[in-house]
Amino acid sequence: MKNLLLIILGIVLFSGTAFSQSYETDKESQEAMSKLAFIEGNWKGEGWMMRQDGKKHPFTQTEKISFKLDGTALLVEGLGKEGEKIIHNALAVITYDKTKGHYNFNSRLANGMGGNFKAELIDNELHWYPNENIKYIISLNEKGQWHEVGKIKRGEEWFQFFEMTLDKQ
Repeated sequence: MKNLLLIILGIVLFSGTAFSQSYETDKESQEAMSKLAFIEGNWKGEGWMMRQDGKKHPFTQTEKISFKLDGTALLVEGLGKEGEKIIHNALAVITYDKTKGHYNFNSRLANGMGGNFKAELIDNELHWYPNENIKYIISLNEKGQWHEVGKIKRGEEWFQFFEMTLDKQ
């Protein structure tokens, strides 16, 4: 009985300490994430991707991007269709890793694939890397449209296999 009282007292003291900690937004992460505000919003447009047949296949795309957690995370919801067929269904969360000094792009696909990938802001463009041989670059073009390209590295050269241009809704 005495041990049970000590355990209960320990739980009460621990939970009181945990809940009494002050709530404060991570200002450094919030500031780093604010630099990605250029992609916030609802977007819709078209693009193409190169498939194994070596041909460009057109698609329509929507992206819904919103800040969460007091501006310390971006929620990305992407849906691509070829006609009525869904060809891309993804959910991602972008955060800032203060210890590594870069963004994390945590992406999940409806087919179960996904991962946590490095991303960085270079000259007002968001670069993210699913692996060392593939990169995506998101920027705003001169018309204020979302412009994204995907490139794959073969040998020492980069080849474009993906492009889309979206209008803010």
